[in-house]
This record gives sequence, C-alpha cells and structure tokens, in this order.
Amino acid sequence: MTGTERTSDRQVVFISKATPEDDEFVLWLGPRLEAAGYRVFADILTLEPGDRWRKIVTSKLQNEAVKMILCCRDASLAKIGVQEEIGIAEDLVKELDDSRFIIPLRLERFKRLFGIGELQFVDFLGGWAPGLTALLDALERQGVPRRSRTVAINPNWEAYRKRLSIDVQNEPETLTSNWLPIIELPNEVRYYAPTGSLKHEALAKACRAFAYPAEVWLRGFFSFAGKDDIDASFGAAGHFKEVARFDVETLLAEGSDLPATNPRQAKNVMSSLFRQAWEQYCRERRLVEYAYSKQLGFHIGENQVPLGKRISWGDVGQRRSSMLRNIASNRVWQYGVSVYAQFWPLPHFKLKARVLFAELAGKKAGAIFDDVRRQHRSRRTICKGWRNKQWHGRLMAYLRLIANGADELKLPLAPETYLQVCAKPLTMTSPVSTPVIDAMPEDGEEADLSTLGQMYVEEEAR
Repeated sequence: MTGTERTSDRQVVFISKATPEDDEFVLWLGPRLEAAGYRVFADILTLEPGDRWRKIVTSKLQNEAVKMILCCRDASLAKIGVQEEIGIAEDLVKELDDSRFIIPLRLERFKRLFGIGELQFVDFLGGWAPGLTALLDALERQGVPRRSRTVAINPNWEAYRKRLSIDVQNEPETLTSNWLPIIELPNEVRYYAPTGSLKHEALAKACRAFAYPAEVWLRGFFSFAGKDDIDASFGAAGHFKEVARFDVETLLAEGSDLPATNPRQAKNVMSSLFRQAWEQYCRERRLVEYAYSKQLGFHIGENQVPLGKRISWGDVGQRRSSMLRNIASNRVWQYGVSVYAQFWPLPHFKLKARVLFAELAGKKAGAIFDDVRRQHRSRRTICKGWRNKQWHGRLMAYLRLIANGADELKLPLAPETYLQVCAKPLTMTSPVSTPVIDAMPEDGEEADLSTLGQMYVEEEAR
C-alpha cells in the first residue's frame, strides 16, 4: 500500500496524551505530522470550552482514527483517560484487523502495561528529531492516508502555545482565595454516650433536629452543648451522660482512646460539626437551601434582596457593588455557596460558588427547577459569560450580606459558644504576576440590564 492520497473512511492520526505532561511534546509533534500531510487529532487543539470532551474524543477514536499514537511515560500511562483510550484502541485492533493500530512513542523510560507491553515503540528518548523520522517512516510503510497537494497546518497549534507562554513579571500580585479563616477554635467539645438502651435512628434524628451541631459517633455523639440542653432535646433517643470532654486542638492532633477516634476521624467529625454550624446560621437567616449531589448550597433569595439590587462591598475608598439575584433568559438566577471545613494548613472554611435557577413568576422567583439537567444547562449557558471579577464580586457581596456588614461571622455551636470566622476571604501575595489584561473596569458589573455578559446557545448537559 502507498500512504499518499489513499481514500478511506479513516483518515485521522489520533494522539493519545496526558494533560499537561505531554502538551509540550504534542505541540511540537502535531504540526510536523500535518506538514507531512497527515490529519491529526489532539484534544488540546480540537476541543473548545463547553464541548462534551469525552464524547468527542471517543467518537474520533472509534470512528475516524486510522492509527493511535500513544505518548508513553509512567505519568501519562497512569492517567485514567489514557487508559480508557488504550482500551478502546485494543478493541479497534481486532475490529480493523490491524495489529499495528497502536503506535507507542517512548518519551521516557516507562513500565510496560498489560495488553500493549509487547508492542514495539518508536524511540523519542534519544531525541525528538530522529524519533520523528522513525515515526514518519512507520506511518508511510503502514499506508496511513495523507495529503500531498493540500497540506495545511492548523493555526490553533500556535494559538494554544501562546496561551501557555504568558510572560511572568517580577512584580508582586495580591490573590484572593476561597478560604474563610477560622479566627479561633472553641476550647472544648463533649462526647455523650447512652446510659442504657439506644435507639440509633432516633439518635440520628435528634442530632439533625437539635438547635446546635451534633454528630453521631459510634454509640454516642459529639456536641459543644451542655448536659441540660442535651437532656431537653434527646429524650426520645435515650438517656445520655457526658463521658469525655476534649480540648479541640488536642483532639484534632491526637484523636482519643474513649471513644476510639484517630486524628483523621476526629477531623471529619469536627468538620461536620462546623459545617452544621454554618448551615444552621444560614437557615436562621432564611437563605434558600438547595441539596446538590454531595453538599447543601445556601442562596440569596427574596428574604434578603429583591431581584436586580446591587449589594455594596469593599473597603472605604474602594467600594464596589455586585448583584446576587436577577433575571436572565426568562429565568431567575440566585447566587449561593456550599462550604466544608478543613484544618490544614490552618483551620478554615472552603467555599464553592453555586448558582441556582428558578422559574420567573411575574417579576419574582417562582419554583426552583427540579430538573438537574435543566439546572446544569442554565449554569453552562448563563454563567458562561461571567468574568473572574464578577464571580469575585458576588462572593464578596454574599459574605457582606450574610455577615450584616461585620468583619466576622459568629456561628453558634451551643448557648454562649460560637465559632468565629473571618467574613473576608484569605488573601496572599504572589512574588510574581502576569500581564493578563482584565477589560472589566473596577466598578463594573455586567454589560447589560440582565447582568449578563455574552450569551451562548444552550447546549446539552454532559
């Protein structure tokens, strides 16, 4: 067979690679293969934001690939995505009756994988130039289709390279995190155990209904509350006594013998107690609660601000304003966050931004979309035009609103016991910066009356 101008349904040389480990190599290899007349697929070149990347990659490999070039180094071969592509390629070896469908490229010394361990690799370890020569010879010998008269190199190779080569400037830059520092840990936490029989379901229910955080652990539960408050709220589950009282920092560092709790388990218990304190604080302020797949989100609703109202935030002399709810594309969006507590490298709440969509009922928010896919499509289309400054502004406005303008959040753990949390995200200073231009002015919000930037056609959810 000749490799020039052969007609085939399969024309694509598919490059299986890991991101970011193989990006530099593929940016070098891809244009050179195209210059030799081959049609090349690589995810860094082809996929766009919003693409259903797994579906596109799988379709290219299954339906269009004439060869799969496999970038081989241990870090790459360990990636789940690369392993899935190898599995598909192994099926294609049989379907196409092409034992040389997979062409491994040795970029570093690597451990052989089951199924492809016996395949002869093209050696790039001794140099990329001789490796390319050997690869082009192999593709030619194996009759891979290529164009000889209409060679074209995709300009996106260079565009992608430029995106990865932003200059670094030796100027410090202040960065804002999504961490809220916990200012001071409570002194003590208590463990309660039953004095007699225990109704486990009733105990779990009593912990959920308790006015303060309580976490079931083994046959008892942890709480910051005193015995009188426990007796008043847990009677339906049994009678309980305080069997241990712990210094919180010591429990987190060392765990305990009674109840048997290692440091990791202690951190999980304390994280749950602190998260419960946050959630109860938000419920008391009547925020809109929504159960996501793994976390609860609490959103700004009608009880806090009307649609379209800006919330002022920032220090004196640097005031800005941001919207937390408004109408877009005939639906209502409402900003919120989910949180969980962590203790390394310092105690803090980590915040995750959320946007919840609801029906538009007149000029107010109606029923929340109960279709998860519809929620997902709305986020991917409406929020797609938001810039970093808008997300940052919404977070700052959200924190200012739920803290009533104070610098701290006081989350009740028990009567007269609070978890004090800074109401401003932790900032850090990078010793270097990048000259990335942010076209949005300091006092800017969205570009139009619906508080949205560029609009996009709706896409299917992944």
